[in-house]
Amino acid sequence: MTTSIDPALLARLSGEFTTLGTQLGVLGRDLRVLHEQVVADAGVPVRPASSDTPGVPGNEVPRGAASGEARDSIAQPPVYGETGGQAFGDASEPGAPARPVAGSSSGIGGSVSGGFAGSSSRAADPLASGGFAGAGYAASGAIPPITPPWPGQSSVAGVPVPPPQPTYVPRFAPPPGGAWGGAQWPPNARGPMPGAVPPRPPVPPRAGPPVPHTPWWQRDGVISRLLALAGVAVTLIGVAMLLVLAAQAGFFGPVPRVIAGAALSAVLLAAGVRVFQRTGGRVGGIALAATGIAGAYLDVVAVTAIYHWLHPVLGLAVDFGVATAGVGLAMRWRTQPLAVLVVLAAAALSPVVTTRVVLLAFLIVLQLVCVPVQLTRNWPYLHVARTLPAVLATFGFVAGAVLGTPAAGVRTWVLVAAVAVALVGITGTIVVVRHRPADLTASLTMAAALVPMLLAPGMYSERHIAVSVASIAAAVLLLVAAVSMAPKVNELVRIPGHTALVAAVAGSIAALEACVGVTETRTLPTALLLVALVFLGVAGQRTSRPAAGLGAAFAVLGGLALLSVASPEVLASRHLSEANLGVATVLGATLALAVIAVAMWCARRLPGPAAGSAWPWIAASVAGLYAVTTTTVSLGVVTGTPNGFLLGHSAATILWMAAATSALLFGLRALAEAPAVAKLALGSGLLVTAAALAKLFLFDLATLDGLVRVVAFLVVGILLLLAGTRYARAFADAGTGNAPDGTATTVTKRTEEPDDSGRAS
Repeated sequence: MTTSIDPALLARLSGEFTTLGTQLGVLGRDLRVLHEQVVADAGVPVRPASSDTPGVPGNEVPRGAASGEARDSIAQPPVYGETGGQAFGDASEPGAPARPVAGSSSGIGGSVSGGFAGSSSRAADPLASGGFAGAGYAASGAIPPITPPWPGQSSVAGVPVPPPQPTYVPRFAPPPGGAWGGAQWPPNARGPMPGAVPPRPPVPPRAGPPVPHTPWWQRDGVISRLLALAGVAVTLIGVAMLLVLAAQAGFFGPVPRVIAGAALSAVLLAAGVRVFQRTGGRVGGIALAATGIAGAYLDVVAVTAIYHWLHPVLGLAVDFGVATAGVGLAMRWRTQPLAVLVVLAAAALSPVVTTRVVLLAFLIVLQLVCVPVQLTRNWPYLHVARTLPAVLATFGFVAGAVLGTPAAGVRTWVLVAAVAVALVGITGTIVVVRHRPADLTASLTMAAALVPMLLAPGMYSERHIAVSVASIAAAVLLLVAAVSMAPKVNELVRIPGHTALVAAVAGSIAALEACVGVTETRTLPTALLLVALVFLGVAGQRTSRPAAGLGAAFAVLGGLALLSVASPEVLASRHLSEANLGVATVLGATLALAVIAVAMWCARRLPGPAAGSAWPWIAASVAGLYAVTTTTVSLGVVTGTPNGFLLGHSAATILWMAAATSALLFGLRALAEAPAVAKLALGSGLLVTAAALAKLFLFDLATLDGLVRVVAFLVVGILLLLAGTRYARAFADAGTGNAPDGTATTVTKRTEEPDDSGRAS
């Protein structure tokens, strides 16, 4: 450590002191101006000084001196505030101890004495203000002003001292209570200060100069990263050309090409390790190391897929080791870009080397190698980099197999690849989300990994194979989703909600594929409505909104499938009904009624606006009426009786009216306990009644004949009479004080009938 004085430090200190002196000078001038303004606002008179010389102002005789002799006998005391900062004693008390001078003429921005500026040409009355300004008079040679008495002094040079004046309080003195706005002004003997206003709010500091916007290409590290990426891409393209194009053109032999690629990769990797250890070599080291590792990976792919020097299993094992080394180096350097570059570079250029099905295996190796990394590193970009190449390549092969006619062996390997991609995606996601439940990227990559497997059943024209694949996929995925709904099991597995939702949606799609593959047109509604019934039951039991949504989706699909089989045109025509309706239609319509009932129960258990809304009940009523009609007409057709179709429609009308009567009776009973539910039930009952009457007169009257028509009208009429009678009784009881359920209430009622005495009671 050196002991010499730094000249730069001295120069900097000198400049700072110069700046400080300038600021203090400005402060002194501001204080002097403030003093003059305070004196002017206070209205203190300026007393002229007496002098024997004509025209020279002198001192005014203080109060108590009535004659000139008294004035002449006043001894002139020393001047306060005289230059030099000396202290003087009191003139009336010889030998008294010296008192400190209140101010000095050498103050900042001029002489300040007793709180006033001594350089001013005007002096305040010393007896009125207690202040003193002497430097100005001393400088001009005038008679110095009278020295004010000290506290407890009764006279000055034999002249009686008047009583002390009230202390002057400056206008802008801060109040004792604190803030200006919340305290009263201090009292003043001179009366209230006219025009007193609070001080101005503080002026906010000026904003500094705007920071100039730096173009993206001038920012630190941007150009270096772009150059490094370009170098990686160009170098790897050169390696691919060395391995593929040179072989096609006949340059060199296979052995020199492979050895040259391996040597170049080793040199690049060694250079990357050396450069990374130097200062500022992070970007270059990552680029060189990624290029070397990706080049080695491509070299092994070429040896396995082009030259067939290695068995595919052995080649995959070697590439697994190369990729593991690259990812391990990235973990050691704690750099996500290195791992991403290794995976993306190898995956992007592998299709240049080979386009056979074995390519999918090499991409799945890259997907699998990076799974353990996610346990200790939260690298979301690596999720995407390891998943998308395998997913896109497998999707391309699956799409080619669906649209074309590949060999059976090719389809088998593509199916195996799709299943492997899905399993790696599911396993990797579950492993990651158990440690980081908030990792949404893992769930999204799992959803992407499931896409090829969901499309794989379309490769097979054999229905049993497609159904088997879809059923197994649906079972596995729905099992993963169901684990999150079992609290005890989920405590061990710890699957978050977003992962379970992805599994449930994908499993539902696989279940839909299985339903479509295993059924025909007439039996499809039964399968779909069975799945909807299961989802809605689980949703109502576990109060799960995702399960309720999936159940509603399957219910809609099942309803549409049922509507395509038993359309209104089919139900209205006897010939079409006998040709299209059967036992499958009866099962589908019956399941539709069960789904509607479970859906209403589920809607009441789930919190939300749908629980108290009338629209779900209206939709359920309409769907229920249609399902009842489909069931009765299908049953009539299935029986094979000559009038089965007519009997079915007659039964449908009677059931409509029975349902309406039940809704009305239920609403009347619940009118006192639950008015909202009663109102909904009464409204639904009246609407169904109107629908039943419309069907009776518009369709049954024209279609039915004989005894069937008579039975329909009689039953509907009796139900109407029952409903009307109960409706009238309920409201009559409400008017007389009886509850709608028939229980009497205590209501005093006067009667106008005369008693035995002839007087009205």
